[in-house]
Order: sequence, then structure tokens, then C-alpha cells
Amino acid sequence: MPEFNEQDFISLINNYEASEYARELVDAVPPTLLVGITGAGKDSTKNELLKSNDFSEIVSHTTRRPRFNNGELERDGVHYHFVSPAEMYNLASAHKFIEIKHVHASEGRVGDVYGTSVAELERARSLGKIAVTDIDVQGVREYKNLSHKTVAIFILPPDYETWRERLAKRYESQAAFDAEWPKRSRSAIAELNEALSVPYYHFIINREIEHTAKVAGEIARRGDVFKRADDEARLAARDLLESILAQH
Repeated sequence: MPEFNEQDFISLINNYEASEYARELVDAVPPTLLVGITGAGKDSTKNELLKSNDFSEIVSHTTRRPRFNNGELERDGVHYHFVSPAEMYNLASAHKFIEIKHVHASEGRVGDVYGTSVAELERARSLGKIAVTDIDVQGVREYKNLSHKTVAIFILPPDYETWRERLAKRYESQAAFDAEWPKRSRSAIAELNEALSVPYYHFIINREIEHTAKVAGEIARRGDVFKRADDEARLAARDLLESILAQH
């Protein structure tokens, strides 16, 4: 077992490559990846899908500490697998992850590390279920590099005004929302630009969560096959991007 060293860990993350077995597993058990700008409803869509016996959630590993969400402390093995940096380093050194990345890193410091383990896809395969998780566009790109069979679904709010209203409800005050709005809009622009620049996203307009999850489930079950509705939703994504840019 390698001795933990932070600089070595940074290098390992930056140069990480999934094992050949991990590539074969992603190809054999293609996961469904849910993406969306903050407030679009990707978490709600995932939770609705998980009510079906067809889906198994991918629980990521992380080195950060548990947080409170909606008044509840995150639980190990449910929200994340919480591990120490040394444990994460050992797992990554043994190529136990499909993908791994660090966020909030600074010069010479590793920051919080997140990774998707090979074991999570093995579990979904053993259960005969479709693996599903919410992820960012960078993570989707990494999965697509491993297998084109990975299903990527981008959840959209119905329109710009509805998105702002939904997002504002997450904040304690209008002032708090206004302070965060520039960052949220910049992130949304970057995410939509990324998603629209590649051909592999299925877009779904989230007007009502049960219907959104139904459509997402249909896409996941049929595999990465596109239909006319995908083209129509992609046009809606372009319209949303133009609206955000006009107000940014």
C-alpha cells in the first residue's frame, strides 16, 4: 500500500486513468447520468427514478466531511462514502475508481476529492439494475471517453423566469439570492454551452417532476437512442441559454 503524500495525490488525480476493467464495465453496464443547471430539478428527477425497482444509485466517495442538507446530516453509504484522504489515495492508487477529481483545490493543496468507484457499477450489475447518478458536465465527458454507451440527460427548467423563481426559493432572503445570482448564471452559461457543443445529451424540459422522471426512465431503458423529442428539447436549451445571456 503506497504511503500517502499530498503532492503525489494531486499528481495521481490530475493524471488518473481508469483501468481497462473499468472501461469494460462502463461499456457493459452503461450508467445514466443526470445533469442540469442548479435549480432545474436533476436531484428530484434522480430521487423519482429511484422509486422504481429498475434503478440503483451510484454513491460517490468523497474526502469532505458530512454536511447538513435540509436539516439532516449526510449519512455514510447513503449520501456519500466518506473516507479520509489517505483512504482515497490508496483506492485511487489501486485503480478502484472509474473517475476521480478534486474541487476547491489551491496551490499545493488537494482540496475536496470525489470519485466514482468501480464497486458501485458492479453492484448495479449484480442487482440487474440501471446505475444512475447526478453529475456535472466534466464528469459526463469523462464517462463518454470511457464508453459512448453512457446515457447523458440534461434537465432543463421550462423557461428563464421559472428557473429564477425556483432558484430564488432556495435562499433565505432576496439579498442572499442576489449575491449568488452572478455565480449561478455564469455556471449555467458554461454548462449549457458545454452540453450544446456535443451531440450526446438528451434534453428534458422539467415542467412536472413525475413526467420528467418518466421520460428520463424511458431514455435510460432504451439506451443512447435519439428521437424527435430530443431535437425539440435541444432547441429549448438554446432558447434558455440565449435568455440567460441576454440578462447576464
